Parts: sequence; structure tokens; C-alpha cells
Amino acid sequence: MEDILDLYAEPYEAAYPVVCFDERPFQMTSETRTSIPAQPGQPERVDYEYQREGTCNLFMFFEPLGNWRHVKVTARRTAHDYAQCLKDLVDLHYPEAQLISIVHDNLNTHTPAALYAAFEPAEARRIMNRLEFRYTPKHGSWLNMAEIELSVLVRQCLNRRIAAPAAVGRAVAAWARKRNACKATVNWQFTTDDARIKLRTLYPS
Repeated sequence: MEDILDLYAEPYEAAYPVVCFDERPFQMTSETRTSIPAQPGQPERVDYEYQREGTCNLFMFFEPLGNWRHVKVTARRTAHDYAQCLKDLVDLHYPEAQLISIVHDNLNTHTPAALYAAFEPAEARRIMNRLEFRYTPKHGSWLNMAEIELSVLVRQCLNRRIAAPAAVGRAVAAWARKRNACKATVNWQFTTDDARIKLRTLYPS
């Protein structure tokens, strides 16, 4: 825990970004009946019934000190999908960074081995050399600020019926552009000193 909290307390350096990473499924749904449009004095009326359209997966990248986030929509959540996210992080989003500290939980796909399963060894090693893996403790995923951004995404963008992955992708991309443009971030206040007081029961006695 203190490893993550001390990392969050470090000053911003563009060459050494700290990027929080998390994921969650999204249940796509569609309407079963045509909505009645809004009229003067009458809001739009939508039937409560809906049709399930399967699920997609949302991968969230979030750099708190850079006021930046990106959401990648995929059909599945496999080790290969995770490895491709790491490659995108290194090659597309931070090509100039010296070393990227990536904060995530201990999900079984979140390992360097995923890179070797997805790419040739030399390519996997090239990507690994640009990354520093920082894991939240077991039952401590709340330390990952990407969880907060995913919660904001669901409340602001995905609290409606969306029927297809392409539509989900367009919606989350527009949301991320708006959040990035206004430089929205998380005002993280919990420090190592706070942890030693408020969570002292978790420390060995």
C-alpha cells in the first residue's frame, strides 16, 4: 500500500508518467419499443423493457498528474487484450516516455507473461523495458485511481442504453475528449502518513 501512496506523492515528470489502469465489463442493451419524443410540458417517455445485446469490455488508462485518460473498448478481456493495451500505452500514448509506472490490481492476466504470450520475445522485452509494474495490494484495489475514473465514466456517459460496441466506443471517446480538454483529474488526498494512522490495524504488531 505504501508503495502506491508514495508513488502518487512523487512530483510530475513527463518522462516518467504514472498511469493507473483498470477494466470493467459493460452490458449493452437496446430498446424493445420506440420511445415517445418529448413535447412541451411532457418529457420523453421510454419503456422500461430492454433487450440484452451482450457485453463488451472497457480498459481505462488514467494519468492523474497529466489530466489525461483514454478508454479502449474490446470484445473480450483476455491476456492478449491486456498485452495489446500495454503496447498501445508504450507506442501510441507515451512514445517519448523513458519509463511508465503502471498501477493496476492483481488480476491473473495483469502479468508480464501476457506480453510473451501475445508477442515475440524480443518485442515483449522491448515493451517491458519501458514499463514498471506497480500492483495494489490484495483487497486494496480502491488505491487505483482508475477505479474512480471508471465510476465517473459510468455515471456521466454509460447510464443509458447502448446497443453496439461501436456506439460504446464513440460515446466513451467523446467523454474522454471532454474530460481531457477541461483537465479533469482526481484530487488524491490519502497519504502514507494517513494510512499509518487510519489503517494501523493492517500493519504487523
